[in-house]
Amino acid sequence: MLDPSSSEEESGDEVLEQERRDVLLAGSQRSLPAQGRDSRNERRSGTARPASPSPAVISEKEKEDQDRLQREEDERRTRLQIYVFVLRCIAYPFNAKQPTDMSRRQQKLNRQQLLTIKERFQAFLSGETQIVADEAFCNAIRSYFEVFLKSDRVARLVQSGGCSANDFREVFKKNIEKRVRSLPEIDGLSKETVLSSWIAKFDAIYRGEEDLRKQLPRMHLNAVSELILSKEQLYEMFQHILGVKKFEHQLLYNACQLDNADEQAAQIRRELDGRLQLADQMAKERKYPKFVAKEMEILYIEELKSSVNLLMANLESLPVSKGGSEFKLQKLKRSQNSSFLDIGDENDTQLSKSDVVLSFTLEIVIIEVQGLRSVAPNRIVYCTMEVEGGEKLQTDQAEASRPQWGTQGDFTTTHPLPVVKVKLFTESTGVLALEDKELGKVVLYPTPNSPKSPELHKMIVPKNSQDSELRIKLAVRMDKPPNTKHCGYLYALGQKVWKRWKRRYFVLVQVSQYTFAMCSYREKKSEPQELMQLEGYTVDYTDPQPGLTGGRAFFNAVKEGDTVVFASDDDQDRNIWVQAMCRATGQSYKPVAPTLAQKHNFKGGNLHTDMPMSQLNSERTQKLGMDEFIAADPCKCMHTALFQVLQKQTLQHRMNDSFSCLGWFSPGQVFVLDEYCARYGVRGCHRHLCYLKELTEYAENSAVIDPTLLHYSFAFCASHVHGNRPDGIGTVTTEEKEQFEDIKSRLLSLLENQIVHFRYCFPFGRPEGALKATLSLLERVLMKDISTPVLPDDMKKVIRKCLEKAALINYSRLTEYAKIEDTMNQAAPAKKLEDVMRLGELCIEVLQQNEEHHSEAFAWWPEIMAEHAEIFWSLYAVDMDASLEAQPQDSWDSFPLFQLLNNYLRNDTLLCNGKFHKHLQDYFIPLVIRYIDLMESSIAQSIHRGFEQETWQPVNNGSTTSEDLFWKLDALQMFVCDLHWPEPEFAQHLEQRLKLMASDMVEASVKRTRIAFDAKMQKANKSTDYRISPSVCTMFNVLMDAKKQCTKLCVLDAGQEFGKQWQQYHSKTDDLIEEAFKEMISLLVSKFVAVLEGVLAKLSRYDEGTLFSSILSFTVKAAAKYVDVPNPGMDLADTYITFVRQNQDILRDKVIEDMYIEKLFDQWYTSSMKAICVWLTDRLDLQLHMYQLKTLIRIVKKSYRDFRLQSVLEGTLNNKTYETVYNRLTVEEATVSVTNGSDLQGISMRDSDEEEG
Repeated sequence: MLDPSSSEEESGDEVLEQERRDVLLAGSQRSLPAQGRDSRNERRSGTARPASPSPAVISEKEKEDQDRLQREEDERRTRLQIYVFVLRCIAYPFNAKQPTDMSRRQQKLNRQQLLTIKERFQAFLSGETQIVADEAFCNAIRSYFEVFLKSDRVARLVQSGGCSANDFREVFKKNIEKRVRSLPEIDGLSKETVLSSWIAKFDAIYRGEEDLRKQLPRMHLNAVSELILSKEQLYEMFQHILGVKKFEHQLLYNACQLDNADEQAAQIRRELDGRLQLADQMAKERKYPKFVAKEMEILYIEELKSSVNLLMANLESLPVSKGGSEFKLQKLKRSQNSSFLDIGDENDTQLSKSDVVLSFTLEIVIIEVQGLRSVAPNRIVYCTMEVEGGEKLQTDQAEASRPQWGTQGDFTTTHPLPVVKVKLFTESTGVLALEDKELGKVVLYPTPNSPKSPELHKMIVPKNSQDSELRIKLAVRMDKPPNTKHCGYLYALGQKVWKRWKRRYFVLVQVSQYTFAMCSYREKKSEPQELMQLEGYTVDYTDPQPGLTGGRAFFNAVKEGDTVVFASDDDQDRNIWVQAMCRATGQSYKPVAPTLAQKHNFKGGNLHTDMPMSQLNSERTQKLGMDEFIAADPCKCMHTALFQVLQKQTLQHRMNDSFSCLGWFSPGQVFVLDEYCARYGVRGCHRHLCYLKELTEYAENSAVIDPTLLHYSFAFCASHVHGNRPDGIGTVTTEEKEQFEDIKSRLLSLLENQIVHFRYCFPFGRPEGALKATLSLLERVLMKDISTPVLPDDMKKVIRKCLEKAALINYSRLTEYAKIEDTMNQAAPAKKLEDVMRLGELCIEVLQQNEEHHSEAFAWWPEIMAEHAEIFWSLYAVDMDASLEAQPQDSWDSFPLFQLLNNYLRNDTLLCNGKFHKHLQDYFIPLVIRYIDLMESSIAQSIHRGFEQETWQPVNNGSTTSEDLFWKLDALQMFVCDLHWPEPEFAQHLEQRLKLMASDMVEASVKRTRIAFDAKMQKANKSTDYRISPSVCTMFNVLMDAKKQCTKLCVLDAGQEFGKQWQQYHSKTDDLIEEAFKEMISLLVSKFVAVLEGVLAKLSRYDEGTLFSSILSFTVKAAAKYVDVPNPGMDLADTYITFVRQNQDILRDKVIEDMYIEKLFDQWYTSSMKAICVWLTDRLDLQLHMYQLKTLIRIVKKSYRDFRLQSVLEGTLNNKTYETVYNRLTVEEATVSVTNGSDLQGISMRDSDEEEG
């Protein structure tokens, strides 16, 4: 921005010509229709002319163009007038400050940035970036990309300007918090570390390849609008807001003297005085606005005066300052004094001479002395300087040949006319000399208007001095204090003061913001000789007074009963005095120099160099049509309408800048609007009503507006209309009340519409807390007044109505997104079911998002949210029923749909067993029952056919049929379990039925296995060659697997009780399996014992006393004389031992349950010993044959050892039967040893390591 004073240095002709061209451009454009009309008239006079539209059409078009141009011109003039007031508010604020506690708004995202962000995330998911990430993070990014970034609701939010990068980051952070919390704990890695790492990677993806270090060299105004702005930045901002050109700003700036704080303060005083006069005139003429109550008229006048008095107090509290570029926007102290200033009575603030205190600073710089000849060149000289009545300072010493210093002395004095003395000394060489020798001196009488540049002054030298041309070069700078507005010599003549016409030194002193005094001073005096307080005076130019000699340019200060005439030496000084005193008096009349029109003629384009810059700017402004805006009386302007335009334009600029403002103004904008309202008396209710109107229009056009902002303004207006006086204003106009009711109605419709479209107005809970604030605002809007809260039922009624509509809108948009409508009418049944499944997934996703992002806002009305969900599901039920009815009979493809919906509904406490849930159950109950009936029939048939064709080959834990049976039963039960039927009674019924069915099927399989086992045993032989077939082992395994499966398939879950009947039924199945085990073990053991009995039968042939025994004994003995005969009976024993061992190994290897094998071995061993014992008992009176004894000893000992190796317990091994057999064989062994010696061939019942295995 250019320096406001830069235009003063430009050439007048060039500047004016350029400005004239720019300003008149619009005027020339406005004259185009008229020129066109003239040209048509000229063409009409010709002999030939082209065809043209009818005159009626042409005139109508011209009229429209003229009306449009006139409207544009009126708008431009209005904006310029507003800009003048805004300039003054910025230049000299005394009511408001730029707030520092406002929330910093984030940069908004646009559609192009959204596309770029999508591309970056897509590149990451495609592996095109260098960012290293694990699978969990990739899944989180993929979900974020699919659900959030690709959502059309987010695209609409970005388009509306209500979305920032922070919103994108917060949504991702909220999503991953749930994911990370669900991950298992990892030693040495906290979940907070994982979260931080994921957020850092997200930021890296979001930024892409951007280099954050690359910054623009100069930030655009929009980029810094969130900061505290300087005056120049505020000027520039409101130039953009109001469409003011740069040169127009320059003209207005200079003409308004915005860099002159005194002029601005004087302007404020004039405005406040005018407002007080306007209030008095209104009370006198009784021209009041229309109020809701008649008694408010008197209160209105009191409010006007109180507001003006408050502004006066604020202005009075400001420190007196020079202004200019050093005058910053500062924090103001509001006066808390209840007694306000009244500038109408001059006796209230009479000044005394002691009240006027001035303090001047002087800078004296001594540069050099010229013409010094009376002193030898090598002598030392120096200077002293003093302000009379103050301290004395000395320069450095210098040689007389070069008397140069450049020394500065700083002084402070209270004398407006101080006396400055500078003396030149040389050091005395005499022994008795007490003081240095004075070579010369100079006495000066500086004023603030004195030249500041160094000048040569002739010094006064002593008598008989040779230095007659002694001169000193020095500079004296005297600065005015802040409260000195102007000073200089004037002639004056008054009736009460300055009663003699003479030349005096005057100082215009500002004692406070409202108190100014014209003081005359004498030399070396700090108090004024005489003073005149300027309150109530009017300053104006005047003609020379006859009889008064001295002074050329006259002006006067007039007050009722007093007139003071002043005269200065030239016109320019007079102009400065008149302007300064005019600002001090606060008068509304602005004096015009009488000779201005004659002296300056702009037609020739020449500018007089002696013209003051204020007059030059005034003339230039007048020439370019700006004077009317500057001269406009603020008290007579309709500031309500002007402020409405200002606020509308400011909000439009704010909504279009680069920040996601949500309707909030920037700190600089708030400051200017606050200052404007306070300074020009814009009522707070009117301000907020206009603000609400504009915000509502933006919100109705799909812009994102913060409901908290709406709530604040609405609460202010409601409090005002209902008489709560939020800003101390107790009067309510009819217009304010009507506007409030209109805004209230519009706001209610807007809020209801936003709640109906809550998924689209506040997608993914963005902006954060906006939906909750909207509901809070709705409750406030529904209140009839500020003290009566809205009834909960009324609020519920409104919310319920909105959410009913929301359900229909959400479902309609969902079906449009899923493109369901077309396929539901024409597609095949399988396609319909697929589409309904997909639509159900989308419905669940919608309701889950509602729960995640919007449930907190609706926390007070959970039942209404449940009703909303039920309505939503009821709409889905129509499409679901149509799809299910199209499915063929006995089709089970729809069960996944039930599982999908039921798994969501049963986990929602409000929707579980609700209307839609019950409808879903009612539809699927017959399907489930039918499915179970068919499965039961199918399983029963498979059991019948399977066991008839069963080969009993081992498959896993059983046979082919048993494995298929148990898998089907388990799958059926798992299917029903996965249904998670929500109704407890039917769920228990299904479980009980499946358990009973499983019990029946298990019983059937056990019985069929038992029958097959009996048939197998009947076909088996009884010789020692018999080996257990794998099919027999498979049958054992089938029973064992049946027993295991029974505990899972036939037992009810813990906690369910159905009485003794069910327990008895289940016990029956277990007993059946146990009984089958026992019978099968018994049959198998019987088969093993039968083989042993066959062996014993062969040994019976050697019984003592039988013919066969004698023949066999003789044959063996005879043959033994000639050849080696094998031990008779050993082959038989070895064959049996091999039979036992091999069958033990088969059972141990093929049968999977050790417990039943051990039972089998126990029973087998016991039965075998019992059979041997019975056989020996039958021969109790007979002595065993040698071969019988040797075979039995071998069988018994090997059996004992083999069964002990098979983990048969010692108690079973050493039972009484075994002891009886052991004792009998031991006795027989002893008998044979006595009678036959060594015929046993080492076979003995005693344990021996030498025995062969």
